[in-house]
Amino acid sequence: MSDLETIALAVLGGPVTVDLKDGDGKTTIYTVPVGYAMVPFGVIIKNPTASLAGGTDFNLGDGASADTWLNAVNLATMTATTDFYIIVSNGVKYTVYDAGDAFGIIPVTGATADAQATAILLGMLFAV
Repeated sequence: MSDLETIALAVLGGPVTVDLKDGDGKTTIYTVPVGYAMVPFGVIIKNPTASLAGGTDFNLGDGASADTWLNAVNLATMTATTDFYIIVSNGVKYTVYDAGDAFGIIPVTGATADAQATAILLGMLFAV
């Protein structure tokens, strides 16, 4: 890893296509590499393939439920293919992500339409 990636805010994961329809499983955006830890700063969701109407509850984080970073994120207002949303931390305490943690998104109450979008993870990666 370059020094920039280990000391500065950077694009860590993506662009990756994520599934956002109600009932879809978790899509991994980034897996922390061996020897590193990660602190997420934000996730950009952009260019949905269909309206995300009905998508009122998305979780982001690791684990099967992706519920360790942000929960109940509402993306229902993303109704045009040119829309984007920047999801950022809400200023509460979190736990640093360790090597092997798979950070992703899961629709808890996802879009009514069969929709996908592009996701990009912003964060800081540092050697441990």
